Order: sequence, then C-alpha cells, then structure tokens
Amino acid sequence: MLSRLLAVTFEADDPAGAARFWSGLLGREIVEDAGGVLLPGGDAQLGLRFVPGRAGRVGANRMHLHLTSADLDDQRHTVATAVRLGGRPVDVGQRPEEAHVVLADPAGYEFCVIEPGNGYLAGCGPLGELTCAGTRQAGLFWSTALGWPLVWDRGEQTAIQSPRGGTKVAWDAWDGTPVAPNRQRFELLPADGDQRAAVDALIALGAARLDACDDGTVVLADPDGTEFRVRPAGRDLAG
Repeated sequence: MLSRLLAVTFEADDPAGAARFWSGLLGREIVEDAGGVLLPGGDAQLGLRFVPGRAGRVGANRMHLHLTSADLDDQRHTVATAVRLGGRPVDVGQRPEEAHVVLADPAGYEFCVIEPGNGYLAGCGPLGELTCAGTRQAGLFWSTALGWPLVWDRGEQTAIQSPRGGTKVAWDAWDGTPVAPNRQRFELLPADGDQRAAVDALIALGAARLDACDDGTVVLADPDGTEFRVRPAGRDLAG
C-alpha cells in the first residue's frame, strides 16, 4: 500500500459555504490551505475537501455520502440541522416506504441520512459510507491501491473499509452518463512520502495518467475512467 486516502474532493461555486455546512453537520474543524478547504476525518472517518468548480456542464453526481443515525430522534435531528444549515430535501426516486431521508447540501450534492438499525453501517461512525457509481473492477482496484479489504462483494456491488474501521467506500452499477469534468474525486497522499513511487504503483494496478497540476499534484484516472489525484508529500493536514 503506497497511497493513503486523505479526502474526497467536491467542487463548489462557494467552497467555504459548503465547508461550513458540513462542519456544522458533522461537528468538524475547518482547515484552509492552498488546496482548498479541508474537513479532516481523522483515523476512521473520511476527510472532505471543497474547492472552486471548473467550467463545464454539470452532470449527475457520481458520489454521495451516507450519514448514520443512532435512533429516530437522532435521524430527525440530523435532518433538521441539515435544513437549518442550508440543505434541502430532494427527490431522487426514493419510494415512500423507504426510511432514509435524501437531502442536498448547499453545493447541490445529494446525501442520505440513513435510518437507525442499519446493520451494514453499524460501527462505521457518523459518516458511514461514501457510495460511488462504478464497477466491481473499480472496487477491486481501490481495495489494492489503499490496502483496504473488501467488506462487501456481491454482483456489481463492492465495498471496502480501512483496517481501522470507519467510513466505508462502495461502488455500484450506474445507468447515468458521465459528464466532464468530474466534480467529485479522491485525493490521495503517498503513504511513505514518495509520490513518484505511489503514482507508478497506481499505474501498474490499472490507473491512467491524465495530467499534472502546477502544485505538483498528479491527476490520474481509475479503471472506470474516474479522475483522482495524488498530492505531493508534505501536504498532510488530516493528522
């Protein structure tokens, strides 16, 4: 394992506003740096980063977050807090009998507040899961790239989780059409400080090199063609 998942990055017209929303909802600190606005996740929770958006048509979101609930009162409180902070209910085709609540944050990214008693997300913490549109091949790639074992592998559905536990990352088949640019992406750090070795290892696993940024960040795509980035060493703000 040569790379570590620092955060999932979301492009937004108002990155600071999106960060304030999630900071208030998750109770996290906000860290500003040259890479944008980061909400560190710590050892067992996925970090969130918000950056300015790029020009281009906005397509369907390919990643969304699942928040967990201890009980019904906790679920209602999370939903009410999200609305108070600027979130809004959205209809993505959920059925009336489904117990989870679907909302969108101020940047327009959907997320779900999962009902209590969900055994699959038990023990994952407040930010229980990041669900991604993608294939089983992508799940297997990321399991190897991060050194996170598979915790779900049925049909086209896969999920991985850090050996330390915490937020799961899952992939499922998707009937949407990808639209460039991809406004949600993984942000990695070289685990041992060697960015070149980390990039070479990811390419050997099936990633494709796309570009390089002025700050030294390398832009790659996973086997599904989904963009992600490997930052230079020495930029670890997550602790």
